[in-house]
Formats: sequence, structure tokens, C-alpha cells
Amino acid sequence: MTDTATALPSIAGMLRGYSIEVSPGDAKIIEAASRRLDAGTEVSLTWVPGADPAAMVTSAAKLRRAGLFPVPHIAARHLESAAQLEQLAARLAGEAGVDRILVVGGDRSRPAGPYDCSLAVMQSGAFQNAGIVRMAVAGFPEGNPNLPNAELDRALETKVEFARGTGLQLSIVTQFAFKAEPIVEWLRRLRARGVAVPVRIGLAGPAGMMTLTHYAVRCGIGNSLRVLTENPSFARLLADKGPEPIIRGVVQGISSAEELRRKDQLPLGIAGLHFFVFDGFNKTIDWINAQLAH
Repeated sequence: MTDTATALPSIAGMLRGYSIEVSPGDAKIIEAASRRLDAGTEVSLTWVPGADPAAMVTSAAKLRRAGLFPVPHIAARHLESAAQLEQLAARLAGEAGVDRILVVGGDRSRPAGPYDCSLAVMQSGAFQNAGIVRMAVAGFPEGNPNLPNAELDRALETKVEFARGTGLQLSIVTQFAFKAEPIVEWLRRLRARGVAVPVRIGLAGPAGMMTLTHYAVRCGIGNSLRVLTENPSFARLLADKGPEPIIRGVVQGISSAEELRRKDQLPLGIAGLHFFVFDGFNKTIDWINAQLAH
């Protein structure tokens, strides 16, 4: 019988194959990513309201030339027209060599154009027509302040069914959390509902308390935010050690759930960890490299 302790991954094991998220409009960070990241690393490119999506094309092309895999965020509610979507898809695939994207709803109360959700972008066929069939969608271990959990579950299952029926290679990237428990519980619920697509677990890179709190409020992760405000010692641990306590908690949570372990691969169908750097790209990379060197 395989020893559970040896079957579970270490912190370094969980970190292998990580992805990271940066702003395409920050030329210095794009340059740093091109120099510092290992070939084959996935680099997500955010699209915030008001930003010109053409910046993603330029940055994606630079990252691809460096041997990295750019993953542009396609925010449904930011798109102004079908023509803009089709042009963006064609440019990302043709000029930048993009072969994978992350489709999100977009942080906007009203759509700028005809797309009100990520499924609508997937169903448009614009990226499939451009030869891009690897798509990720968002997952919310602590829910979304704008949508009930039941609605989130139905929407995710509909995307999975659509991907299965059309040959898309679908995966999930989760919002970050400051507690392991909601991540493990969400994964258990996901697998119990028969959703078997690969998942990247979102984590905040090492940052100070004020930065972590600011982004927690902005992203609406209220349950985890209470960890920072009600447990100062754990909050200091996160600031000092980065997300190591959360990763360790996820591994320990998996160890108590036999159905969530898989032999010879990361547990739960986990594709890897995904880092939100919060203006601390180099600090996050330094932390990851230190952990991998252990």
C-alpha cells in the first residue's frame, strides 16, 4: 500500500508548473517576465476596465518570443462589439502566437457591448475560428459577491458541457483565498458534481498586510479577509512566509480525503498554482525560486 505521506506533494512539488498573472501595460514587468521565467511558463495578461486590449497583443508577442505561454484575459463585458472580438482573436493568434486564453465576465456592472458573460464569448466561436481551443474560466472557492453560489455552479457546469460538446480544452483558474479550507471544500464539491477539468489554484504572492487587505476587499473574498483582520498572527505569517501556509493547508486537506488523491500526479486534477502578484512580481518570483530550491 502506498504511504499517504509520500504520495502527497511537497510545497516545491505543488509549485512546479506554476502560472503567474501580470498587467500587459507594464513594460518593465513584461521585460522581467521574459528574462526571469522558465520557458513554458504560463503568463496571464489582465484586462482591466478602460484598458486598450491591443496592449495584450504586443505583450503577448514579446512573451511568446521569450518561450513563454501568454494567456490573455478576455473580459466579456469589456468587449464593445462582435467585430472587436473577432479582430482581437485574430491578432492574438496571428501576430502573437497565442494558443490559450482565460475567459472572464469582466469587472463591469453593465456590458460595453453584446457579451454579458464568459459563456457568450465561448459560444461566439471567435477564438475557435482563430485556432484557439484551449480556454480557462474562473472558479470561486469563496463565491462571488455578485452571484449566488447556485448560479455560479450552474454557469460553470454549462461551460463544461459546452466545452465537452465542442472539443474545447477547458480548465479552471480560481480566485485567490487566504484559507485552505474553502479551496479544498470547493474542489470536493466540484469533483462530486462530476466536473473533472484541470484546476489551477489561485494564490496571492507574498505581500504586506495593507496590500493583501486592499486586494481582498477589491476582489470580494470576505471570508478569507476575516483571517487577516481576526487572526493577526496568521496574517503576519502570510506576510512573512507568503502563501506557504495556505499551500500546506491544501495538501493537508487533501490527505484527509481519499477520493481527492490521484497517484503519480498532482491531487484533485490540479494543473498547478496560479499567482496574483499585486505589483510584487519580482518578490513573488524570488519567493517561488527559494521554495523550489529547498
